[in-house]
Amino acid sequence: MGTTTPPRTLAEALRARGDDSLAGLLRARPDLLNPVPNDITQLATRAGTRASVVRALEHLDRFALQTAEALAVAPDPAPYDTLLSLLTGDGLDDGEQHDDAGAAITAALPGALATLREQALVWGEDDRLRLVRTARELLAPSPQHPSPTGLGPTVAEATAGMSPGRLQEILTATGLPATHDPVSAVASLSALFTDRTRMAELLDSAPVEALSVLDRLVWGPPYGEVTPNPTPPVKWLRDRGLLLPVSTRTVVLPREAALHLRAGRAHRVPEPVPPALAAVAERDPQAVDRAAAGQAFTALATVEELLKLWNGGGPTILRAGGLSVRELKRTATALDVPEPIAAFWVELAYGAGLLASDGETDERYAPTPASDEWLDLPAADRWTHLATAWLAATRTPGLVGGQDAKGRALSALGPELDRSAAPDVRRRVLALFAGLPPGTAPDPETLLRRLRWERPLRGGPAPAAPAAPSPGGTTSGGGAEGTDLRSRLALWTLNEAELLGITGRGALSSQARALLEEGEKAAAVRLAPLLPEPLDHVLLQADLTAVAPGPLERPLADMLSVLADVESKGGATVYRFTPGSVRRALDAGRAATDLHALLAAHSRTPVPQPLSYLIDDVARRHGHLRIGAASAYVRCDDEAVLNEILADRRSTGLRLRRLAPTVLASQADPGPLLEALRDMGYAPAAESADGDVLITRAGARRTPPRTPPVPVPEGPPVPDDTLLGAAVRAIRAGDTAATVARKETPDSPSSPGPSGALPRTTPAETLATVQAAAMTGATVWIGYVNADGAASQRVIAPVRVEGGFVTAYDHTADEIRTYPLHRITGVAELAEEA
Repeated sequence: MGTTTPPRTLAEALRARGDDSLAGLLRARPDLLNPVPNDITQLATRAGTRASVVRALEHLDRFALQTAEALAVAPDPAPYDTLLSLLTGDGLDDGEQHDDAGAAITAALPGALATLREQALVWGEDDRLRLVRTARELLAPSPQHPSPTGLGPTVAEATAGMSPGRLQEILTATGLPATHDPVSAVASLSALFTDRTRMAELLDSAPVEALSVLDRLVWGPPYGEVTPNPTPPVKWLRDRGLLLPVSTRTVVLPREAALHLRAGRAHRVPEPVPPALAAVAERDPQAVDRAAAGQAFTALATVEELLKLWNGGGPTILRAGGLSVRELKRTATALDVPEPIAAFWVELAYGAGLLASDGETDERYAPTPASDEWLDLPAADRWTHLATAWLAATRTPGLVGGQDAKGRALSALGPELDRSAAPDVRRRVLALFAGLPPGTAPDPETLLRRLRWERPLRGGPAPAAPAAPSPGGTTSGGGAEGTDLRSRLALWTLNEAELLGITGRGALSSQARALLEEGEKAAAVRLAPLLPEPLDHVLLQADLTAVAPGPLERPLADMLSVLADVESKGGATVYRFTPGSVRRALDAGRAATDLHALLAAHSRTPVPQPLSYLIDDVARRHGHLRIGAASAYVRCDDEAVLNEILADRRSTGLRLRRLAPTVLASQADPGPLLEALRDMGYAPAAESADGDVLITRAGARRTPPRTPPVPVPEGPPVPDDTLLGAAVRAIRAGDTAATVARKETPDSPSSPGPSGALPRTTPAETLATVQAAAMTGATVWIGYVNADGAASQRVIAPVRVEGGFVTAYDHTADEIRTYPLHRITGVAELAEEA
């Protein structure tokens, strides 16, 4: 029985994998699937490209990355024991590395190595572990890109190009036997630095100042600058090869010497175990749910108020897109929240598809038709809609107020707020919350450390922006926590989750847990009993106010918001009736009798007489004056009223003149004229060209129908099992076609061809094969040349073959497509999965 030959290349290692293992690789690195590789060789080549390797490294956790970094400074190939020694050390240090840490590393290393193997970053058996060359180049040390481990080049690398005479001087200074062979000299010096006994003797003879120089370089960076006449300690180190020249002014501590000083460890602090989450407090889960539900209700009320605020047409859009600073301040004042929180609510409504541009010449933001449908939903369903939109949104309101890379200000609803990492960070933060017992509020510091351990290479510098305020008005995100984008996204997630009612009192609510694990319906069922029931009544008071002791049913709330002004909010909302608010209701088409009937029907207290008098008085004067377009005109049946207006000095700026005993004309537009006369104490009504009173109804302005903004994905999507299975079969079939020789026959003119060649069959064979696949529902592999002459390979499931075309589900494109038969170069059946 023969022995298995070890793989000599990454392609051979991948070829030896099972189908499940190949599918795992494609699932972990979905960028390798676009398009589906022709064969194993092409898959291995693509897996070694720089962009793909960088993306794979960014998804490694801290210890898997440390394992890869250790392999980058280990010999190539490296046995498992060497790798383990680089992570645990040789046990001869000063006690920094404890036995329990070494045991944790020993236990975690097989898992980290399995992850690297699964993602095709490491291949080979345990006695010959090899890091993919591109990963080694990315992680290996160089003067331009120091190694993450802080180690420098090896003695052989640092002395490449050094004169034999200089090598002899180093050997003589260290007491090594002289040799004229540069290779032997380098080997002797390397052997000295890796021999603990002889290296200890050499360092014992070093000046104290020289040891201090080594201490500054040992954990990196290993490079230092020297003058043409170095100090005696530096000269002593340089003469003995402990500092080797990189240039005329730069020296480096060789890797072998650094590893001796580190007691064999590649990393100062290996982290084999993820940091544990510490709890700030343990709270009653029911209290958490109630607090989160209260905040969810506040979130719904705030978004509804925002929609009402922009109902008749919101703020204008900047030329570059987004809201101006002034408009954001106005919105924040109207919502009675700080500006950063106002930016969050605006972005949330926009991301949920409730706000959009109206598309007019004077472009403004306004509610969408979908906002009316949203308002008709039960409160719990409205909340799940907002929470789901927030989870998936790549828009990052925490950046508002900061600057982009070019120093331009980032505005709310602007085009530069998308960050593809945001959804992943939000879900990961909430997943860490969900892993804790119900009612547990985690410590943000430990949560950030855990996120950095899970994705140490992700994030990077982010545009400068102010810290996001918490619900209490304090700020978070200062110091080291705000230095990378993922950490800032995590802190913003904590604040936004509390604002939205995902969390309550710092802990994950049960309704949010249901949303993450079971979906929107389950979350709505959990939340509904915790929200207050809408009321159908108010309490009218003699001081022209109405008190709503809780949330109101929508028709009553809408009408009351027109008839009265909100004076205060809280557990109960106080509305105040004023002449202006009553006139607003009359402008909306309501008659005085309608208003009296509405108040009588929905008040638990008798309608106060002052309120009845106010409504009747405003209604009696409403419409007595009529204003239309001349530029504008004023008409009134009572000439005395027009005489009074003309005599009033406040009307001078309106440039009024009498056209008839009952008509005045003005050069002002109707809108400003209407407002000016109201400010003078009159109650005019707008008039149409036909002489009818214009009725202005709330909510008349809506944008065209639109879908919510599509989140910008962070990399390619994870493929489903159907696509993975078809892709693995296609790669296997292509590999067979590229590597297995086939006998040529007159009936089958196909030839083996080079790796990656398109399948070749006769037109008759192509037609017969796709027809058979359409009847049996089989999946086939085709070569296809499009109208531009570009060749590609496809995995398709034919559905119909007629008229010279084949209609099929294309697994590589994940959609139904139609292909002309004459452009198909050949077809091959896919091998059945084992």
